[in-house]
Formats: sequence, C-alpha cells, structure tokens
Amino acid sequence: MKQHIIPAMLALGFAIPAWAGDAPGIQLVAGMKREPHHRGHMNHMKKGAFMMTKELDGYQVTFHVMKAPQGMQKGGSHHFMLKVEQDGKPETDLIVNSKVIHPGGQSESKMMMRMGDWYMASYDLGHPGKHQVMVLFKTPDGKKHFGGVYYDPRESQ
Repeated sequence: MKQHIIPAMLALGFAIPAWAGDAPGIQLVAGMKREPHHRGHMNHMKKGAFMMTKELDGYQVTFHVMKAPQGMQKGGSHHFMLKVEQDGKPETDLIVNSKVIHPGGQSESKMMMRMGDWYMASYDLGHPGKHQVMVLFKTPDGKKHFGGVYYDPRESQ
C-alpha cells in the first residue's frame, strides 16, 4: 500500500500547480499567483491612468491616480495611490497624509491607508483643470518628507 501512496502524492503534487494555472482568475507567474482584480487594474491603467515617479529625500516616490472602478467610488471618483521605495524595497511602515488643491483653490486632506506596498486615498478629481496632489509621510526614524505633483484628468484620457 505504501508503495502506491508515494507515486500518487508525487502525481498530485505536479497536478495541483498545473490546475491552479488553468483556474479562472488565477495565473501563476514565476511561482506567484495573480488575483482577478490585478488583471482589471492593469487593463484600467491602459485606459488613461496617471503615474509619475520622483526622487524625494533619497526615496523613490511613485504617484498614481486612476478612476475608481465601478462600485468603488465611495470616497471619490479617483483613487490616489502612493508607493515609497528605498534601495528598491517598498517602505510599508509609514504614516502618510495626502492633500489635494483643486483647480478652483479648494483643498482637502485625507490620511492614506496602506494596501500592500501602496498607500491610498480617494478624491473627486474628475472636474477639468490641474489638481495639485501632495503627500507628507513620516518614516520610522521620525523624519517627515513632503512632495507632490500636478494631475489633470484631461491629460490622462
């Protein structure tokens, strides 16, 4: 009986990864699975999202603005996302506050919540004109870092 168990376990061990790669919504790439929402996110980026990376006090800071997917517009029409990296590694132990100054001069601030390697806040950014999108983040060493970019929804369509 034991002689049949080992070959069966080996066969099953090879069959599960092959099955997972064919399962709807799951794709294995270099040993990592990609969930369905990532695929939609990548398609959405092709349709006119904004992304800019700047160096800020030795950190690589990526600003990303995209329209909020259908059903996820509770906090605003757009998701403002931020990724902070140093030496190629994401910084995930930050306190991040964001601020947007709209084209008419009105401003609003929101704390950003961490989502994996990114931080996110939602704002209404669909109206025309340049929005100044800024962040202030505090690193574990207690230092504060400030920077921003301009986002114009007409330029990212």
